[in-house]
Amino acid sequence: MSRIGKLPINLPAGVTVTVKDNVVTVKGAKGQMTQTVNPDITVDMKDGVVTVSRPSDEKNHRALHGLYRSLINNMVIGVSTGYKKELELVGVGFRCSNVGQVLELSLGYSHNIFFSLPAEVKVETKSERNKNPLIILESSDKELIGLVCAKIRSLRKPEPYKGKGIKFVGEVIRRKSGKSAGAK
Repeated sequence: MSRIGKLPINLPAGVTVTVKDNVVTVKGAKGQMTQTVNPDITVDMKDGVVTVSRPSDEKNHRALHGLYRSLINNMVIGVSTGYKKELELVGVGFRCSNVGQVLELSLGYSHNIFFSLPAEVKVETKSERNKNPLIILESSDKELIGLVCAKIRSLRKPEPYKGKGIKFVGEVIRRKSGKSAGAK
């Protein structure tokens, strides 16, 4: 049995789950999300608890069992509390600002980068004196917010020598010593 797949999903107050024709719909305070489920996997809803089960112990069924349980759990958490990610710009002269859903980044290139965000993602930027600028992203879709964060981070990945670039708040960058430390 899959350790993740066999865990039941308890629904918080205000969240409803409906299953119809292999489509799971989750509604909550932060919105509505849908996920198509493989026909081999069954999703049952009883007394505020969602359970996911599989027909056999084939390798494919075992993989799908844990996958769909995690996806449904992420949707339940997303529509009830939502997801929040914070990115930090480390570097002299690195700036960020937003106008609506367009994020303007100044990352040391010869031009500013304008990054258009999907409507499902809320963005906020903070720039305080003597602190690194922050980009705060909020969404109910874990997959989408992770994809957007990865795209923004790829514009200027943190480099290992000085640590400059876009990183997650709390992320530890593995640092290297320069060429002067190795030669004697």
